[in-house]
Parts: sequence; structure tokens; C-alpha cells
Amino acid sequence: MKALFINCTLKRNPQFSNTGALAEKAAGQLQELGFETEIIRLNDYNILTGNSSDEGEGDEWPQVLEKIKACHIFIIATPIWMGHLASTSQKVIERLDAIFRDEDLSDPESGQYMPYGKVGGCLVTGNEDGAHSCAAQVLWSLQEVGFTIPPNVNAYWVGKAGGEKDYVEVGGERYLYTNKSLRYMTANMAFMAKLLAANPYTTNLLEQGKKAEAESDQEEA
Repeated sequence: MKALFINCTLKRNPQFSNTGALAEKAAGQLQELGFETEIIRLNDYNILTGNSSDEGEGDEWPQVLEKIKACHIFIIATPIWMGHLASTSQKVIERLDAIFRDEDLSDPESGQYMPYGKVGGCLVTGNEDGAHSCAAQVLWSLQEVGFTIPPNVNAYWVGKAGGEKDYVEVGGERYLYTNKSLRYMTANMAFMAKLLAANPYTTNLLEQGKKAEAESDQEEA
């Protein structure tokens, strides 16, 4: 089974990434639990803006999308900038919106979206505050497109107000709350991924949609 991390740092290789360091620690724990792991840096790819699965010439999102299709655990690792998700993280979320329209990203018999049976989670790093808000946005978006969100599947590190140093520089790797949250996260994600692999969702979205149509007399806005 495979876990995929997308490191949404704004930095480009070979620059050091604190967000990447936290992702590497999580990946090591998932390896201990029997998972193959891969961490990719979004800025290593030319990802065009848009909300389709392929925005045309030069767009490398289809390469990333194939990796998402192949994984059982999917984790967005994002830094905080100006109190918000990094723009790279938002771009991932916007590109995943294609799941609602692309027939190749849903099962033709059940209508289940491609992420059904996959587990989603979130890592956040930054200075000051914003971790809860960023995690809420990422996790809500992942469940909306079909990822399963188990309990306690976000872990974060935020430094002091006005601080210029981040996760590794200030010893965040030794910080109890972050380490405890990360252990909860990786253990719960591994458990749920194995559970879903053995017990896939049986929900037929197409049938449920027809039932909804039968009891509705107003079209969608």
C-alpha cells in the first residue's frame, strides 16, 4: 500500500523545506506501519491554474494525478503564508475539483469518485497562527471530493509570533504536541487505509442520486 505526500512549499529544489521535513518524519512513521511512501514537491512540476484534470499544453498536473490515483493515503503538506494556505496548496484543491466533472475520475457503475477508498490528511508548518484554519480548509476539501477523513489526521508546527525561524531551526522535531499529533495521524490513517482496502464503500451514488431526484421538485441552483 502506498502513501503520497504533496509538499506545497513555495520553495524550489534544492532549497530546504521545513514543511518537507515534517512530511519526511510522517513518511518514516508510515513506512514503519508497512506503507510505501513518496513525497513530491509541487513546485518541481509545471502545474497550470484551472479546475480540470488537464489544462493542455505544458500542464504537468496529469502526472501528479496519476500518483494520486495509485495511492491509498494522500497527504497535503502546506506552509502558512499571511495566515492562509500556501497558493500551491489551493492550486491542488482547485485541480481536484475536476473530479466532479471528469467521467474518467469516477466509477461508471456506482458513480463513486476516484478518491473513494482513499484516506486524506494534512500537515501544516509556519510561524504564528493559522494552522487550524489551514487544516480545516484542506480536510473539508478532501472529504468533499471523496477522501475518507479519519479522526485526528492533521499535525502542525507553528513558531512564535513574529519569528523568523521554523520547524527544524527551533527544534520542532522534539516538540511533544506536534509529535503526539503526528503519531495519532499516521496510526489512524494506516488503520483506515487498511480497513477500506478490505472493506470498500458499497454506496451507489448513481442510485442515491435517482432517489434524490424522485423526492425533489426544484432543480439545483
